[in-house]
Amino acid sequence: MIAKCKAIAHGGNALEYVFREGKLGRVLALHNLCGETPKEIHEEMKLVGDYNSRCKNKFLRIEIGIAPQDEPQMTFKTLNRLVLLFAKQMGLDDHQWVAVTHKDTDNLHIHIIANRISLGGQVYDTTFVSNRAARVAEKLSRKYGLTIANEVRSARLHRKAQADPAREQTKQQVRNICYALLEKHKGKGLSGHSMFLYELHRSGVTIERMKNKQGKVYGLKFTYGGHSFKASEISREFGFRTLPKQFETGNAQKPITPSGHSFMIHTKDGPPIAQVTGSAVDTALDAAGSFLSKTGEGTLLQTHGVDYAEISWQRRLRNQGMKKKKRGRGI
Repeated sequence: MIAKCKAIAHGGNALEYVFREGKLGRVLALHNLCGETPKEIHEEMKLVGDYNSRCKNKFLRIEIGIAPQDEPQMTFKTLNRLVLLFAKQMGLDDHQWVAVTHKDTDNLHIHIIANRISLGGQVYDTTFVSNRAARVAEKLSRKYGLTIANEVRSARLHRKAQADPAREQTKQQVRNICYALLEKHKGKGLSGHSMFLYELHRSGVTIERMKNKQGKVYGLKFTYGGHSFKASEISREFGFRTLPKQFETGNAQKPITPSGHSFMIHTKDGPPIAQVTGSAVDTALDAAGSFLSKTGEGTLLQTHGVDYAEISWQRRLRNQGMKKKKRGRGI
């Protein structure tokens, strides 16, 4: 069983929907109500809702889904009991509400429309109300031996992972390659980062930056042996923001912005590519990319290098915003 809840303003339309001919299955319960039609129920709820003129969303719309394997045991009496217990644990004893089932889909589900204004004029607190509804549904599912939505999802994810052994084996190979190269170059600054990407590409693992519709990078994708994996599938160390931090030589919480010293970018079998002094980290990436492009392998670093200049600029803006403004007049 699974449930979700939301505060709404269009109570009349919601009632018309749940009672619509062709959708309506059974009316399970009417609580603190006398009317039986959508119009009569809405008029009763409106009379109580008028006690509070400041509240805009005066209704609650709750949907409860029943797992297909639990449907055979869902008699009218069982559903009525579940709805009453659910409403009680949601704190709706002093509120008006109606519960019905729908038959318009293959899966059995319940709709509850409740008045958010209690008979005493208090407004129902909707802070994290959908999370509360989900927890109540899980609690009732455990109590009465029904299927729990979260456990079904976990089982599906597990089955999906085990459904393709070849993919799992490839992912383990990528993980082993990444960890071996990370151990080799970790903490060596920009040169270590550059060589990590270079040797990763030489090993057959390509990295692609994933972008949203606005063109902003939000993650990395690793491809190897015909399979693609998100960085989170490999490990948390290889995320778009966390990977550069593995090569930092100073503070682990700060991006690599060396100053006052120089370092070398070396190749595996040749002389150094370039020497970088101060904060010219972009020059290092360009130099590394230029070198690798001669062998047809430069696209990786040119496309997927970290924009250290952008990181430095963002830090500068953040630090300026944190500075306290001077108060009073100067003397």
